[in-house]
Amino acid sequence: MKRIETVVQSEISRKVVKAIRDTGVGGVTLIESLGQGAGDRPEIGGKQIEFNSTDVIITVVNDSEVDSVVSVIMNTAHTGQKGDGKIFVTDVEESFDISTKQKSTEKI
Repeated sequence: MKRIETVVQSEISRKVVKAIRDTGVGGVTLIESLGQGAGDRPEIGGKQIEFNSTDVIITVVNDSEVDSVVSVIMNTAHTGQKGDGKIFVTDVEESFDISTKQKSTEKI
């Protein structure tokens, strides 16, 4: 299993979530956040904004689904501009469903 964590601009996050869900992924978590990357910060009223409005999208998929889900995220979020976002893929050794107390090495 892999955890795919995506950081994108807030304006595009729901479109990215829909694209992920359209691949057949069962569950997605969306966290509203503030972030600061290496890019320039916008100015509003002559003051530089410290953080940009970003969202974090998290999903867990089977290893065989990673490439297709990452591709969909890339194609949906890409504008070619700095600040488009980042995708992090990490291993998940086990998962647990709290309501059923089920443990799995596959997505549940």
